Amino acid sequence: MNWIDEGFLISKNRYNENSLITELYTKDHGKVSGIIFGGTSKKIKNYLQIGNKLHINHNSKNVNRIGYFKIEIISAYSPLYFDHKQKLSCITSAMNLIKILTAESQSNIKVYVLIDNLFSIFKNGDWLKNYIFWELELLKILGYDLELEKLVEKDIVENETVYYAISSTEKKYVPNFLIEKNLKVNDLKTLLNGLKLVSDYLDKTILKPNNLNYPNSRLLFINSFK
Repeated sequence: MNWIDEGFLISKNRYNENSLITELYTKDHGKVSGIIFGGTSKKIKNYLQIGNKLHINHNSKNVNRIGYFKIEIISAYSPLYFDHKQKLSCITSAMNLIKILTAESQSNIKVYVLIDNLFSIFKNGDWLKNYIFWELELLKILGYDLELEKLVEKDIVENETVYYAISSTEKKYVPNFLIEKNLKVNDLKTLLNGLKLVSDYLDKTILKPNNLNYPNSRLLFINSFK
């Protein structure tokens, strides 16, 4: 089974001394695994960074066996942020979400376009806020829409608007910017509270019911702000 496509590197692991087993999220074939022979060589290893966009030539003997990739670089996104640990960690965490939440060999052009749009977020000063909405959009595309606007109740406390959601076990405050999307946010703590809210939803609604562990890459991303 042979095909040509383009996609983003979402994971890589050493296969043997010279090769890597990789996962790519492609435009036409969705998430696909394959071996890159010579993937540890000086010639290509520098652009085999998580998040980079690659031209892919895939070959396999049959659909039941893992194939192999011949790749060329299209866009080297990750190296642009080697000196910015939060953004680099964000890329790793985002690609790991794609790895965890998407099914093998099921194409979804909306997911592909969303990944492509991720890197434009980092050009803006309010990139963390926009990234949180990026995650919410990813969850929505995959059928896990949080629908915060339908869940929250509104209150006025000391002349300020407060949003909160009430469940059978807790009352959870929701940062205003998640409801009032055009609200400017300069406070890192508020943004991290928004990220934590999405994390809690991800863990309780998606990961635990599917016996999936909370990803370490996400913990590292959140801790990079401390």
